[in-house]
Amino acid sequence: MSRFIFWFVVFVFISGISLHYKFDIPYFLSWIGKLPGDMIIRKGKTIFYAPITTAALSSLAWSIFLGAFSRKK
Repeated sequence: MSRFIFWFVVFVFISGISLHYKFDIPYFLSWIGKLPGDMIIRKGKTIFYAPITTAALSSLAWSIFLGAFSRKK
């Protein structure tokens, strides 16, 4: 389990760095935050961003992935 947590943290770190510096990964990350249901509200200099659909889709994907590789018998 500790090996999985280590690689998960490494994956999240690399994903965060790539999103922060906006590395150009054309077909893999272009949909993040642009799905129907993701809200962006701009008022003056304030921006409120709520990626509701993206969060639900990523949660579903992680649930399926972790459920497929769980060790329960």
